[in-house]
Amino acid sequence: MLNLFSLRGLPWTGANGQQKVQLTAAELESLRSELADIEEREAHMKARLEHIDGILRSARLSGYLYIRTRWTALPGEPAPIDDTKVNDWLPRFIVLHGQCIFFYLLSTDLSPQDSTLLSDVVEVGSLPCFTREDEGTRYSFYILTRQGLRYECSHVSQIQVDTWLSALQTGCKVVSESDVLVPNGSSKK
Repeated sequence: MLNLFSLRGLPWTGANGQQKVQLTAAELESLRSELADIEEREAHMKARLEHIDGILRSARLSGYLYIRTRWTALPGEPAPIDDTKVNDWLPRFIVLHGQCIFFYLLSTDLSPQDSTLLSDVVEVGSLPCFTREDEGTRYSFYILTRQGLRYECSHVSQIQVDTWLSALQTGCKVVSESDVLVPNGSSKK
């Protein structure tokens, strides 16, 4: 509606101290069409927000993490090249919901960009923390699937990473190396 008052060429006339705009039938129809489009977009956005709200309310854990994916080398293949200098960490909104991990581009997306069943996860563990130029320390972990896809995840908060590790290890029923019991009954650290 703000465009209505900024349109050039609309004749303004004063009557009894009030200003009004005179529109042609074509201009009026154009404004009605724009208003209908805006109402349709608003309804779509409300439905989208309700969908997202429903997913997030029932999710065990959700939040933004930096993600990069790698494939593990197949038997007989050479080891992957050292790509530690490559900054291919992309922010993704991750949702742990039901028996699945969903990877969204943004928290407002209707459908995930990728997903993995918890039953397909064979290993979850910590990775060394690292520092990028002009950034703080990032703490990281990985998720390895039975298909050989390795999701490497990082965050600036150690608490966030520990929370994700705990939730994934519980949900996937995998044991990390630090939780393995040694013969004397104490935990191996």
